[in-house]
Amino acid sequence: MTGKRILIVDDEPNIGLSLKMILEGERYNVLVCKTVAEFRSRIPSYRADACLIDVRLPDGNGIDVLRFLRLNENQVPVIMISGHGTIAHAVEAIRAGAFDFLEKPLGRDKVLVVVKNALDQATLRRENERFREIVGDAPKMIGSSPVFQHAVEQATLVARSDARVLLTGESGTGKELMAAHIHRESPFAAGPFVKVNCAAIPAELLESELFGHEKGAFTGAVTARKGKFELADGGTIFLDEVGDLHEASQAKLLRILQEGEFQRVGGELTLRVTVRVVSATNRNLQELVALDKFREDLFYRLSVVPIRLPALRERREDIRQLAEYFLTEFCARNNFRMKIIDQEAFSLLEPYGWPGNARELKNVIERMAILSRTDRISAEAVPLEIRLAPAESPTSTLQQTRASAERESILKALEQTNWNVSSAARMLGIERTNLHKRIRALGISRD
Repeated sequence: MTGKRILIVDDEPNIGLSLKMILEGERYNVLVCKTVAEFRSRIPSYRADACLIDVRLPDGNGIDVLRFLRLNENQVPVIMISGHGTIAHAVEAIRAGAFDFLEKPLGRDKVLVVVKNALDQATLRRENERFREIVGDAPKMIGSSPVFQHAVEQATLVARSDARVLLTGESGTGKELMAAHIHRESPFAAGPFVKVNCAAIPAELLESELFGHEKGAFTGAVTARKGKFELADGGTIFLDEVGDLHEASQAKLLRILQEGEFQRVGGELTLRVTVRVVSATNRNLQELVALDKFREDLFYRLSVVPIRLPALRERREDIRQLAEYFLTEFCARNNFRMKIIDQEAFSLLEPYGWPGNARELKNVIERMAILSRTDRISAEAVPLEIRLAPAESPTSTLQQTRASAERESILKALEQTNWNVSSAARMLGIERTNLHKRIRALGISRD
């Protein structure tokens, strides 16, 4: 705290001198003012890191001085002092934004502890503000469509527990944003949120990436290194594209999910961690299980609570809201004047099939904002491939039709058997376990 500036406002010479000596003894830079007028003239140039202000001053009230600072958006920590302190004064000071309230006579140790705590809190607040500027606000879950709100509601409910979540959906539907939402709403929110793209890491390096390695474990391992699970201890690890995990890596992942322990590559020490696991995939893991390309036991470990994120074409009513959000964010990030999208442009954007989902929409909106010369984005700014494309691709239509027909058949069988899965499976001519899988995959519930 060396060099921190402390401004004292007290008209009693002995108090001011005593505080000055105590604080300068700890190498603080101290300035003493005796009146409100003197304080107001010095505060702009002195730039105090903390203030100690007497409640009673010859030309004013110390709490009014505190209110003056807050009204002028000066967040310097203020410690109120008084020789005639009452509970009412203390409550009023704290409500006005004081860090603490000290009664005279002032003990040296008490003063130093309170000043240090006030400076520490101010430092933490500035660091948090700086981190928010760097990272930005938490991503928002944009969309009011029932199908999307259902997914968000499921995620919020499961976030309260430590249950593992498997997020499924096409590429670009926002699985990473949903994983971050689960982390923020969970008991693990104070811990780290560690992301791993399983598809982007070579199979031979994935084990080291997840579990770390010891020095000399392999060529190039010049130092020991913590893995993602170790870094995520006390928080959440997000395993994106988990369906691309190599068979050997699946076995290693299964062990940590079962036992909560692992060993670094080249190490003998068994490490234990407490980690919330959220995984995601755009592949059909049940089909991969049937083809023996994904371990069934691992699938059930990861998919305690499966949540499907709908494609953008399934929530067309959210396209306008998403587009406006992406546009506002882009203009603010690039210091552009705010732009508005014409209704004619939305008439072209909404029927489009959006194979790339929200990610594709974001890219299109940013391109339109860049290429529009005026503050209004007209239909002419909509990319030609969107204007000329059919509303939906035949592939997506076929897939939707097939899924809809399968859902209808399963629901009918379940209703006819009063939701007895075994009886429904016999009626449909399939195995009970397969019916359970299809019910989960299609998001069918009795509700």
